Order: sequence, then C-alpha cells, then structure tokens
Amino acid sequence: MTVIHPRPLARAVFAMLTMTALPAAAADLTKQEPVTVTIRLGGMEGQHRFTPDLLTLEAGKLYTLRLENAGTQPYYFGSPGLADAVYTRKVVAKDAAGKVVAEIYGPVRRIEISAGHTVEWWFLPVRTGRFDDVTSTKKLAEAGMRATIEVK
Repeated sequence: MTVIHPRPLARAVFAMLTMTALPAAAADLTKQEPVTVTIRLGGMEGQHRFTPDLLTLEAGKLYTLRLENAGTQPYYFGSPGLADAVYTRKVVAKDAAGKVVAEIYGPVRRIEISAGHTVEWWFLPVRTGRFDDVTSTKKLAEAGMRATIEVK
C-alpha cells in the first residue's frame, strides 16, 4: 500500500498554484521567434575590437547572437559569465557565402570564428547580470578588445 504524506503534497500543490505562469511562447522555445543581435569582431583596418562593445538583453527571450568576423585573422568570443547565465539552443556555423556548414548542440564556453565567417549562437538568458568578461584572447583583451553584455 502506498502512503502519500500530506505535507509534501500540499507544498507541491501550493508551489504550483503560486508560480507565475509563463506565456506559452516563452516556455516553448520552438514557438519563439529569435531576436537577432550582431557583434562584429575585428575590423577591415586591423582593428581588434567588438562592435558594439555593450549589449543589453532581456531574460526569457530567445536570441540569435550573430558573431561576424570582419577581420583578417581568426577571433574568439568567450564569456564565462554569459555562458553560465543562458540555455544554449544551438550554435550554427556558416561559410563566407552564408551557407550553414555545421550545427552544434550543448553548452558553449568559447567560439572561434575564422576571418570572413559568421557563427550564430542561439540562446535563452535564464539569469540576469552584467557580464563584462567578454573577450577574444588575453593578449587582445589587454589591448582593449573587450565587451560587456547585460541581461535584465
């Protein structure tokens, strides 16, 4: 015979009744249209920078972060703080013509983008915060290639 204890059951029912309901589209990522935001890495004149170097995102919205390497060398994009604050849906790698050459699923820590190519990181911010740890490499960060992403 199974015995159901009333206290844990009552707590579970209370929790379900008092939770704020999410809109159906927010709860189901397949129904959300992503908001596309672009960051350019590097520049045509050898500039080592992120453009823009400040982004503000909203928790609970699906984003496609387009990382376009406008430089003549490979660049990295990494932010441990942001990586810990988002649910990654996928990463899409594209060639210079914009054709999808790979899709990667699972957590993302750092992305390398070849010169002239684009990568799209699809994610849903699940935690707010200010992440001023967006860098390419330590050497380039020391030279000023840094960015900040704020999730509200």
